[in-house]
Amino acid sequence: MNLETQFDKVLYRHDELRAHLASGEGIDSTTIVRLSKELAELDPVVEAVQAFRKARDEMADAAVMMQDSSADADMRAMAEEEFYALKEQLTALERNVQLMLLPKDEDDEKNAILEVRAGTGGDEAALFAAELFRMYERYAGLHGWRFEVLEASDTGIGGVKEASATITGRGVFARLKFESGVHRVQRVPATESQGRIHTSAATVAIMPEAEEVDIQLDDKDLRFDVYRSQGSGGQSVNTTDSACRVTHIPTGLAVACQQEKSQHKNKATALKLLRARLYERERAAKDAVRAADRKSQVGSGDRSERIRTYNFPQGRVTDHRINLTLYKIDAVMSGDALDEVIEALIAADQAERLAEMS
Repeated sequence: MNLETQFDKVLYRHDELRAHLASGEGIDSTTIVRLSKELAELDPVVEAVQAFRKARDEMADAAVMMQDSSADADMRAMAEEEFYALKEQLTALERNVQLMLLPKDEDDEKNAILEVRAGTGGDEAALFAAELFRMYERYAGLHGWRFEVLEASDTGIGGVKEASATITGRGVFARLKFESGVHRVQRVPATESQGRIHTSAATVAIMPEAEEVDIQLDDKDLRFDVYRSQGSGGQSVNTTDSACRVTHIPTGLAVACQQEKSQHKNKATALKLLRARLYERERAAKDAVRAADRKSQVGSGDRSERIRTYNFPQGRVTDHRINLTLYKIDAVMSGDALDEVIEALIAADQAERLAEMS
């Protein structure tokens, strides 16, 4: 489908919605809300299409004036100047409307569940996993998002075997979804007496937070096990059965939580994590191209399955998917420069999808 045909379809649908809502015939309140939302989403697209067509028509007029031998030389010069200015503007307008026409990811506006796990590298991998977890917490703070720790299994020396959190805010999943994968670190551990650089890895999974309407869990498909919490956590640790593990029998997926002293809260958190993982499996089934299931996101944690490398001796961060290297590792780890990587990943994804449309 060429661009003009897409434009015509958008304008036709916009007029159709306006007419339908104006008449109000045969539509209930729920349908009105749905159609009004669709109309509101189309409004800026229609404005962009109209701006593109207006600039294109004006450029055509300027081209005619440039070729008019009977016109004054100054007028032709002005027309030529306007023509090239409009030509440059038209390129930007066309790209803008093409981006608007790209299929939307229905989960982009959702909150996200972050999971970080230590991979290959022992204690050093666990320390790096903890640093990544803090990096995303700081990044969330910079964007005004709420970061709520759901579960953290610490190693006792500042690292984490695994940690999860809910990140709540506008467009969270849209910005963070490309962070899923294996993150590799190269540096000299504090315990290394010979000054040798070690390579370790941690895995990151970003999943859209699923609501109950997205994933309905049947009690008969769930098995709950309670047990005593392990490790640090307060006076009630190892004295009450507050930890909870929930297993989804049909899929075999199991989630455990012991972060809270309350069994009820741990159960609710485990169900939230389980729902997110099941929802991500459904995303994978619907979209094989993105391969968004959790297993493909995080891989096995092996050093070779990396999407990004953090090289501390050289002060660089390299994202291998788009061959982007930034020599500002401290700013990335503090969350301040992470947007530079994320913006580049979003732009690369948009370019790829635009190429598929052409």
